Amino acid sequence: MAETNGRRAWLLAIDTATSRVVVAAGDPQGALLGAMTTEAGHRHGERLLPMIGRLTGELNLRRSRIEAVIVGTGPGAFTGLRVGIATAKGLAHALGTPIIGVSTGEALIEAASPAKDGRIALLVPAGPSDRVLVRAGAAGVHLPGGTEPDLGQDETLVAVDLGGRATEDAVSRGSEALDGLAAALVRIGARRHAADDRDDLARLVPDYVTLPRGVTSSSGEVAWLRDPR
Repeated sequence: MAETNGRRAWLLAIDTATSRVVVAAGDPQGALLGAMTTEAGHRHGERLLPMIGRLTGELNLRRSRIEAVIVGTGPGAFTGLRVGIATAKGLAHALGTPIIGVSTGEALIEAASPAKDGRIALLVPAGPSDRVLVRAGAAGVHLPGGTEPDLGQDETLVAVDLGGRATEDAVSRGSEALDGLAAALVRIGARRHAADDRDDLARLVPDYVTLPRGVTSSSGEVAWLRDPR
């Protein structure tokens, strides 16, 4: 990664909605300055902050010059996704910078789109057997285990984190989309930042595909339930 002027304004992008942790830096016009990705397993929390530190150090960027924090909002699993949202909110609050929530699904669709004709239908996991189908500009559709997506003739299926649970071609396209996720997050976030389209820090919520036992989602908010026993 090329060294960057430490005094320049920049955008920080974070995503923990997939099996990877993604950290990226972009300029306010949406150009990618640098990115780091790593397979997280279930260790998103252990990896995220050190990656942000490494990225800012290698690019010679100052946190005080962050103009906005961009964070992927899912859909994704509870454990990983909440780490990214909480970290992004903490940084935005501490630095007094705007926060911009970007649908990880929309960003993956944008990352997959340039090489494909027609529309992208994105498939992501929702637990060990269920899946969620995501289309641009629409709410995700839950597909119970054994249910296949109903695709239009002009749609191309892109499957992320679904090795063995989708066709090899769809999984391959999903890997390519993941490779482009950092740049897509920066582009989308920069467009919204330029339009003064930011999120309320307190109201920004994740799009969970699964919740742990004892947790429910209501009106976009997560509420912990008491053990009924």
